[in-house]
Amino acid sequence: MNLTPRQLNRYLMFKLPSAFLCGVRVKSLNSTSCLVTVKHSWINQNPFNSMYFAVQAMAAELSTGALVMTEIRNTNTPISMLVASNKSSFSKKATGLLTFSCHGGNEIRDAIQKATTTGEGVTCWMKSIGTNEAGEIVSEMDFEWTLRRRVS
Repeated sequence: MNLTPRQLNRYLMFKLPSAFLCGVRVKSLNSTSCLVTVKHSWINQNPFNSMYFAVQAMAAELSTGALVMTEIRNTNTPISMLVASNKSSFSKKATGLLTFSCHGGNEIRDAIQKATTTGEGVTCWMKSIGTNEAGEIVSEMDFEWTLRRRVS
């Protein structure tokens, strides 16, 4: 059973309330890509009247993590997931509605397959690109996910 945007948004409300209160929402999710939006508002702004970088990071991480969670669920194998490191770059003032997109479903599928068959820990870098309403890139964030099959 695949995860849906509605299920993930409900998960945010109960398990990650700070992201939910800041307006982070999953808009679409399939086997290869995930889109997450967040709108600049009073609750998620910095003193410079743009979106606080940590809110952008929450949305970007969710766009990658939702793909990881979906693939783990599809394998029906207990696999732990954790962000080991991240890199980010900011190129434009973040205002208005931002959309973070990750298209790394195939890469994470391969990494999870390797972790499942070998039993060893595997890492996989996934990129999320944040764009504004004009389609301009506002930020780019890379997350290194570690995946390991859980031993019962």
